[in-house]
Amino acid sequence: MLSSGVGKGLTRIGSPLRKDGQVDYVWDFSAVWRNMDQLLAGLKGTAILTVACLTLALPLGLALAVMRMSPQRLIRWPAVAVVDFFRAAPALVLIVWFYFAFPLIANVNLDAFGAAFLAIGLQSSAYMAEVFRAGMQAIGRGQWEAASAIGLTKAAAVRHVILPQAVRHMIPVFLIRFAELVKGTTLAGIIAYGETVYQANMLAAQTYRPLEVFTLTALVFFVLIFSITGAAQFLNARLGRGK
Repeated sequence: MLSSGVGKGLTRIGSPLRKDGQVDYVWDFSAVWRNMDQLLAGLKGTAILTVACLTLALPLGLALAVMRMSPQRLIRWPAVAVVDFFRAAPALVLIVWFYFAFPLIANVNLDAFGAAFLAIGLQSSAYMAEVFRAGMQAIGRGQWEAASAIGLTKAAAVRHVILPQAVRHMIPVFLIRFAELVKGTTLAGIIAYGETVYQANMLAAQTYRPLEVFTLTALVFFVLIFSITGAAQFLNARLGRGK
């Protein structure tokens, strides 16, 4: 189980409270520093999975958004069903399903990375689809009509006219979704993919220092996510002033 490292570590160190209610625990990060290569390997695993999911989420999300905006029901409804399903399904359930059930149905072998990539990537695609759709719908109808008037197909209009204008306003939301994607990759540890939290859990089991290990892990994620969301807020304010 993913929590085994925490459980072993806490059992080993016991309760930090003495009978008189005072805290009796000496923080020692030396074991963590000596094994930083393990945490760095976890960060590498997180980065690889995040980038892989992003390469799936962006093009698939755009395709789903265009399909959702189609006036033809046979095109629009399947996209609506896919987006609504993957947005509603818990990411943890999707990861476990793709790891254990999907190989049985599709008769393919999936390792932990493959299952996490499909589960998190497809769910991210559903969220990105809504970001793309909202951004494109925010563009005035006159732009669509102008593109049609000069003979552009809808696909060409999206590519050359609508999307370049919409992306400028979607960047802050993209960054927020990117931060959520980074956090979502931590769920891949449930199937033993070596992302940051999984490696931290293993390190906690080895060193019996779960408090130090997860304190450092939390700080790493705080700096990373705070930087991304801060950039999103900055861009949002800057773009707002530019209107």
